[in-house]
Amino acid sequence: MLKAFLMDRVVEAGCDEAGRGCLAGPVVAAAVILPRSFQNSLLNDSKKLKAKDREALRTLIEKEAIAYAIAFVDNEKIDEINILKASILAMHLALDQLTIRPEHVIIDGNRFYKYQNIPYQTIVKGDGKYASIAAASILAKTYRDDYMLKAHQEYPVYSWNRNMAYATKLHREAIAEHGVTSLHRRSFRLLADKENKTLFEDLDHKL
Repeated sequence: MLKAFLMDRVVEAGCDEAGRGCLAGPVVAAAVILPRSFQNSLLNDSKKLKAKDREALRTLIEKEAIAYAIAFVDNEKIDEINILKASILAMHLALDQLTIRPEHVIIDGNRFYKYQNIPYQTIVKGDGKYASIAAASILAKTYRDDYMLKAHQEYPVYSWNRNMAYATKLHREAIAEHGVTSLHRRSFRLLADKENKTLFEDLDHKL
């Protein structure tokens, strides 16, 4: 069973993101405030769960959470400010949308920027340690998957319904064969450097 909270007697939000390592699409973050009584033996890091369990937990989290919010930062912004800053921006945007202001924030990972002078703590592998971070990881993952499944309908050759735009062999082979879309991240190394340059020159010509 995951720990309920890091800090006692404060309103604590957990934050996490999904899609940081993808070659296309947005990075998505979630912020979640859970009741102190919340417990679920299935709750865990979203990456360790089956898709059907993530979906069931998403429904439960959205029903039981005191507050939750989701935020997207698109691939153009990622290319503009870099993926680390975009991931943290997405978490800040999610926190902005919470209907209750947290008094403390815990974040999966080891990097974060101060948010509105609210105390925070980064926790490496926190999504496998604290319930609110795990809940945030599940919401971020499922909302991003929904986005990529819709994008797959427009760009089926990249198999985003299977790889969610991560750097799989199948995804890279599709990029090599078909080029890139307006959703691909220009700042990422999609193929070899020379091939990358040609890919985006072709995209600019089409746009």
